[in-house]
Amino acid sequence: MDSLTHVVLGACTGELIAGREAGKKVLIIGALANSFPDIDFLASFFLPLTSDLLAHRGFTHSFTFIALFSPLAGYLSYVFFKKKILSPLKWTLFWAIQMCIHIILDAFNAYGTGWFEPFSHYRVSFNSMFVADPLYTIWPALCTIILFLLPGRNTQRRIIATIAVSVSTCYLAWGVIAKNSIDSFAHRQLHTMGADNTDYFSTPTPLNNMLWYIVARKDSGYLIGYRSILDDNKPVSFRYVPVNDALLRAFDQDKDIQNLKRFSNGFYYASVSNDTLLFNDLRFGEILGWQYPDARCVFYYYPQYPAANDLIVQRGRFEGWNTNTFRFFIARIMGKR
Repeated sequence: MDSLTHVVLGACTGELIAGREAGKKVLIIGALANSFPDIDFLASFFLPLTSDLLAHRGFTHSFTFIALFSPLAGYLSYVFFKKKILSPLKWTLFWAIQMCIHIILDAFNAYGTGWFEPFSHYRVSFNSMFVADPLYTIWPALCTIILFLLPGRNTQRRIIATIAVSVSTCYLAWGVIAKNSIDSFAHRQLHTMGADNTDYFSTPTPLNNMLWYIVARKDSGYLIGYRSILDDNKPVSFRYVPVNDALLRAFDQDKDIQNLKRFSNGFYYASVSNDTLLFNDLRFGEILGWQYPDARCVFYYYPQYPAANDLIVQRGRFEGWNTNTFRFFIARIMGKR
């Protein structure tokens, strides 16, 4: 999830765990503890780009890291707060719970989270929530503001924090229910197309969990389509995109391309735009793909020009958005095609 979500969720969770003992300071400590696994951003300062993509949400997002770091963080917190407001054990549990919440929540996004590093490179990804979803974040954000404004001994603080965490959790659960509905419909249609037993994923489009992006492997390419939870029973309008692996043959020994193939979990294709070769990762969606049938991927990499790949994950996320495209987006969410 985005940084703001981890900050405000950590603050509310901190209030629930230790608000009575630690007072308002627990909001700041909770925000820090919940955000701490993202310390892996430091790797971007010294790792090559494609290696950094694999490092992000890697070891610092694993249960092994939490088990190793929580006792140290708990002891340091106990020493730092001279009033000894919590025992070393409770501080350890505080950090462990916050970081577990972080890595579990991150697993609901498409990026994938390395829960089992360093023993397995498998990335856990439930694909049921966009990396930034205002309807998830707004509740803990509002409650965090209220908690900062209320006196530290106010008896309503715990109730407010409970509401924030409960509503956000219900929204998270709704995303799972919506995904199951989308997947059930898509699999029935894919069965008639002979693509129901192939690699498949669905994930929400930006900032919502109503309109979903669907990808299924078929032959030497992919079927790509969109479906809203509010759509009628008309079939999904799938289009076919070939893998075009032959375009990448000259890069078979290129470490960056090998890293990108691993990073994509095999969901990639090659294309040419303006005589420039692109490596496209399908998992992060397409630029306005629900509106334009020839949309290209949000995540694209220039194999021939490695130096031109700054901000690789971010650069296409909201490219081309304006008032008209936003109106079309809302209409598509509402089931209009």
